[in-house]
Amino acid sequence: MQNTSHAVMAQRTEATDSADDFPTPPWATRGLIEHILEDKTSLGDLTCLEPACGAGHMAKVLGEYFGTVHATDAYHYGFGPVRDFLKYPYEANGFDWVITNPPFRLAEDFILRALTVARKGVAILARTVFLESSGRYQAIFRDTPPSKFAQFVERVPMVKGRLDRKATTATGYAWLVWEKGAACAPRLMWIPPCRKVLERLHDYDIP
Repeated sequence: MQNTSHAVMAQRTEATDSADDFPTPPWATRGLIEHILEDKTSLGDLTCLEPACGAGHMAKVLGEYFGTVHATDAYHYGFGPVRDFLKYPYEANGFDWVITNPPFRLAEDFILRALTVARKGVAILARTVFLESSGRYQAIFRDTPPSKFAQFVERVPMVKGRLDRKATTATGYAWLVWEKGAACAPRLMWIPPCRKVLERLHDYDIP
């Protein structure tokens, strides 16, 4: 009999050379903008880099808010140019924001790189358990904690290689946000139930 406990079902193991393509449901990206980022009306004047864009599900939503969105990925999906975020020579402070759902095994490296590339802020979608690990504490959280940790109260279902409106998950997700110049201590926030309001039927159209 399959073990369907949350402890087991929440695990997601990928090979070290895997593209780790788990597309973000568009409503989850809208949740960041609508409930977490300050002054969303000013985003139309700003630039954003999505460096793990896959087929563009997150980048398209960011384009609803930001004036300019640059979307790239280390693998070819036919949406943005192929660029390895960890190796491509991006300029320091080259974009106002870096927002992405990185491969879990590379999330720590993505954050450290993004904090250099972003001028105003970084937002990373990650499993809630990303906060654990003494290694990540030493590398990131001790000296450069996020200004906001925004936990989804709804589950954000992700399926390898595709969007699936009917998918379910036992894994919790949160947005970790670094706002450059924020003087306050890290703030714990919750993203309220918002899927019904922020989901669009066309989000699941096959390109």
